[in-house]
Amino acid sequence: MTRLARTAAVAVVSKKKRSAPVPLPAPVVEESASGSSAERSLRLLALLANEGRALSLADLAAQLSLPKGTAHRICTQLLASGFLARDVDERSFSVGPALRQLAFDTLNHGVVRGLRHEVLSELVRQVGETCNFTTLDGAQVLYLDRVEAQWPLRLTLDVGSHVPLHCTASGKLFLSQMEKKERDAVIEQITLTRMTANTITDAGKLRAECEGIAKRGYSCDREEFIAGLVAVAVPVMNEAGQVRAAIAVHAPTARMSMEDAVKRIGALREAAGRMTGLL
Repeated sequence: MTRLARTAAVAVVSKKKRSAPVPLPAPVVEESASGSSAERSLRLLALLANEGRALSLADLAAQLSLPKGTAHRICTQLLASGFLARDVDERSFSVGPALRQLAFDTLNHGVVRGLRHEVLSELVRQVGETCNFTTLDGAQVLYLDRVEAQWPLRLTLDVGSHVPLHCTASGKLFLSQMEKKERDAVIEQITLTRMTANTITDAGKLRAECEGIAKRGYSCDREEFIAGLVAVAVPVMNEAGQVRAAIAVHAPTARMSMEDAVKRIGALREAAGRMTGLL
């Protein structure tokens, strides 16, 4: 190739390079405060917590008016951080351990926790036995607070402890407040372990027990969790009338019969009413 030809070829290539379109950076779209990723994540968590059941990606997207892709991205991030968890159905999401811990820490934070503790302390002075403040945590009961009675014979369960649903006063109370379909599903899934000779281990009998609790408004533990220990529990509702926690009193049968425990229901309900404003 002659020098002139080589020069012409180089000129053509250079011209092509110069004329090639230069890709522009993607435009940066700033989200408003009401539509930020953080705000969407919080709304998604609040929705799940309020529903009290697992929701599918389609349900989350529809109820939050989000594109499915956006909802999927948020769920993926929250799964990675432990604020969400996969349900039995892998396509559905429920609250994760990190969110439960956040709720627990919030409920036990600062002045409000002290006020709730004082309500329990006053209740113990009235009824003379140990009282507990509990909530539902997945398929177990979580102890949020407790005040011990000053007796040498008593059961000690630390704040943060978990106990079963099917054989405790608080647990059966929480089951009784569920929608029938949800309650039946939970009863079918949990293991009805026999803790004592009085533990209800038949699913049909447990359903009937829960229906009775829902009608009378309080729950009894007739030595079903620990032999020689009885308890009663009443619901604590928020201002919207939803059951969010429970207050229970328990004692050895040597000091308190089941009949004696039921006589304390009035004091428990009064304390539960005071707790409503402290949730």
